[in-house]
Amino acid sequence: MPTPRRFAGQTLKTLRRSAALGQAAMAQRLGVSVSYLSQLENDDRPVTATVAAALARHFPLDWQEDDDAPARRRAALADAFADPVLAALGSTEGLARTAEQTPALADRFLALHAAWRAAEERRQIADEATASGLATTARLPWEEVRDWFHAAGNYVDLLDRAAERTADDLIGPSPSHPDESRDPLSLRPTVTPDHAARPFDTTSESETPTISAIIAHLADLEIQVRHSPHADAPMRRYDPAARTLTLNRALPHESRRFLLAHQIAAAAQADTIAAIVADADISPAARPLLAIGLANHAAGALLMPYARFARAARATRHDIDRLCQRFDVSFEQACHRLSTLQRPGQRGIPVFFCRVDMAGNITKRHSATRLQFARFGGACPLWIVHEAVAIPDRILVQLAETPDGVRYVSMAKGLVKPSGSFARAPRRYAVALGCEATQAAEFIYADGIGATPTPIGISCRLCPRPDCDQRAFPPADRAIAINPDVREVVPYRVL
Repeated sequence: MPTPRRFAGQTLKTLRRSAALGQAAMAQRLGVSVSYLSQLENDDRPVTATVAAALARHFPLDWQEDDDAPARRRAALADAFADPVLAALGSTEGLARTAEQTPALADRFLALHAAWRAAEERRQIADEATASGLATTARLPWEEVRDWFHAAGNYVDLLDRAAERTADDLIGPSPSHPDESRDPLSLRPTVTPDHAARPFDTTSESETPTISAIIAHLADLEIQVRHSPHADAPMRRYDPAARTLTLNRALPHESRRFLLAHQIAAAAQADTIAAIVADADISPAARPLLAIGLANHAAGALLMPYARFARAARATRHDIDRLCQRFDVSFEQACHRLSTLQRPGQRGIPVFFCRVDMAGNITKRHSATRLQFARFGGACPLWIVHEAVAIPDRILVQLAETPDGVRYVSMAKGLVKPSGSFARAPRRYAVALGCEATQAAEFIYADGIGATPTPIGISCRLCPRPDCDQRAFPPADRAIAINPDVREVVPYRVL
């Protein structure tokens, strides 16, 4: 495959002007003619390796070689032109030419498209609030935090990389040239005291820190771990004065590992977390929630280090059960981590993730796809996640199509979290994970679906479909007709 050419006219002009150089002086520095420099600045010629070396030598702080930038720009343009609003305007050949010859224009277009999508999301929030009869679209503190993570792409680079470095210290560096064709579960685990009592655990020590290594690291941070003998004790309680972390003994193994990792992040990354919270444009009431969310993000990154987890996800085609075994995490933890694989230059496939309780409330959500979730009121009843809540420990799959014509492959599983006591009911909910149908080859759950999609919407009040038998409310922006002499499944007709 030929190396993509790099056109950098606007960058060259900016460098020259910031150095207060005319074209003649700049051309002399680069060892080219004035006419050649003019062609470079007008994107009539690409930057050659010789010119790039001269730029790096004379402008070491400002000129950055980025061989992956053209490929990333083409991929971003392809994603933008896959938007149904723009789908008729783009072609593979045209996108490649635009990304290569006019990168500044392509970047500006991508920024405008991202701003348009953000504006559409804000309009959708306002429309949904109005349709649901709410007097205001003011966000609650936890909604502010969800929106903050959504705006950040559900990925926080400083915390994620720091957690990955800690994982490397605890489990050894990730192999530099892994054999991705190898079955990840063929790695035979080394039996340690952590796993001796769990003979069916297939986790490899080279992939995730053991619980004993995590506790030992907490001891290095002068934090002692204890277990509460009381069944009604909090899941986690930290005493900063005594530097003691107390966990509820009834917690599942995966939950204990996560809470231990959370404490490492909260202690070791306290300054970074505090700086991020201080810089966030959220209300004072939301700031403690954001701090907890950031520590949770780092905890997931510690247990599922980015490079290892992203590689395993690709190798297993995002098989959640196999990822759970390999990284010794819960089903929900693995799903959530997949939604955070947004590291620049190493992104995973764009997925959506949510958690839904028995009443249909969406208690967690993030989407790197064009699918957006209802914020007020219930989600579409035709979505497979609602059925999954009622059928725990069974994976359901679905091919769905939204009103804009985009198709999605969805996987949903109902889960039960034990309470540890007969006196308290267990928590029942479902998690859903999915991707756009164009990514189906990377998603093992697409193997179990048919070719006919289920038509779904965001919520009944926003869905324009006129012929849905599952409709609970009429669309807010459409008139209805009622015939007293005719009774259909839905007692009105959408006009």
